[in-house]
Amino acid sequence: MTSRRTRLASLIVACALFMQNLDSTVIATALPQMARSFGADPVHMSVALTSYLIALAVFIPASGWVADRYGARQVFRAAIAVFTIGSILCGRADSLAFLVVSRVIQGIGGAMMVPVGRLVLLRTVPKNEMVAAMSWLTMPAMLGPVVGPPLGGFIVTNTSWRWIFDLNVPIGVLGVVLVSLFIDEARDPDPAPFDGWGLVWSGLALATIMMGFETLGRHLVPPAWTGALIGTGLLAGLLYVLHARRTPRPLLDLGLLRIPTFAISCTAGTLFRFGVGALPFLLPMMLQLDFGYSAEQSGLTTFATAAGALMVKPLASGVLRRFGFRDTLFWNGLVASVLLAVCAAFRPGWPNWAMFALLLVGGTFRSLQFSAFNTVVYADIPRARMSGATSLYSTVQQLSMTIGITIGAASLEVARAFTGSAVPSVGDFSVAFGCVGLLAIAASPLVLGIARDAGAEMSGNLRGRPVPAPVSAAPPEGSAPARR
Repeated sequence: MTSRRTRLASLIVACALFMQNLDSTVIATALPQMARSFGADPVHMSVALTSYLIALAVFIPASGWVADRYGARQVFRAAIAVFTIGSILCGRADSLAFLVVSRVIQGIGGAMMVPVGRLVLLRTVPKNEMVAAMSWLTMPAMLGPVVGPPLGGFIVTNTSWRWIFDLNVPIGVLGVVLVSLFIDEARDPDPAPFDGWGLVWSGLALATIMMGFETLGRHLVPPAWTGALIGTGLLAGLLYVLHARRTPRPLLDLGLLRIPTFAISCTAGTLFRFGVGALPFLLPMMLQLDFGYSAEQSGLTTFATAAGALMVKPLASGVLRRFGFRDTLFWNGLVASVLLAVCAAFRPGWPNWAMFALLLVGGTFRSLQFSAFNTVVYADIPRARMSGATSLYSTVQQLSMTIGITIGAASLEVARAFTGSAVPSVGDFSVAFGCVGLLAIAASPLVLGIARDAGAEMSGNLRGRPVPAPVSAAPPEGSAPARR
């Protein structure tokens, strides 16, 4: 039975995560109206998205150290406040430059808010309640990208785009109050010295790689610029690895990758996110461009994946207790990936209820997979290294979801190049869904490297653990040993 305090802490952190994920997606729908308001070129408005993502990429690696130095609760509360202040400034923006600066402030708050919120749970929730806590935490990650576009469309159509940012204000104020009342403080008594060069190299690597992938195949900048960005990012990443090897306590602790459960969860989870991360990009575009759906109809259909995420919450603990992490990740991952690939078979003649049902079931399996990955990844992490693990894992998650969207877009572009169509056809989307589905399927064999009893204390599944032999009384001194 999950304690009331665990449920409350999980919901507080989940609401902060939902606010960030919703804001990240809802703004995309409003960009044309914002461009008219600023008198700016709509193409240039993409900088409002990338500035936020770059701020996230640069500052997420520092989140663990900041939490250790100043306390997880205090930093989490401050991060919500900074994100809320950034939202207020975005809603008051009167130029593109003002908006970009405000989005950077939002990004700094978001970079601290999500990984530190996860750290709060890891340090305050008992291990046997961690699966339930992570189930609550996973839902907003699934809900935000699905709810964002239709909500943005509704706000832009019926009110001002400024309400997109103003909606965060009451949520942020409530979050600060709830954290102050119900979250316990947890800090490292011996924080590491700040790794300044680590922040420089990791921030440069993540920012330029994400910018490179954001522009890849989208004709926003010349191809040489895209190549230079990715090349710079890879070089900075290599310099960070060399720096981390000779630094006792680096900003991103790559030594955590020697822990099998952490390394496999990162690797397999990244492949799975490559596939699933493309879904919110590909599906609404296919429904609107080729099926003739309005933005509202598309949003209502894709909302099925969010409904599926809600359904899995009461099931996750029981499934993991029955089957354990390894078997759940393998079989559930296969089913979730196949259901993702099935989107390639969608056609305009399909009844809406059939697509909705498949997306609903697929959302359930995908949410369970994320809950399992997000829990078992910390199963063998010592408490002293927990903040470093949340920073590294959050960085990997952020990068993999961005690359997932790029892979989906690139697959669509390649398919369209072969067919020569000006607008992507249903067949082009089928190719893209097939590609990302195969990437997600490739994650399942990797999880077999996780020990059968990994995370048993978290899941409650003890089948894979050896039963200790009974302790018998020692034989009298000088007696003959028993024959085998």
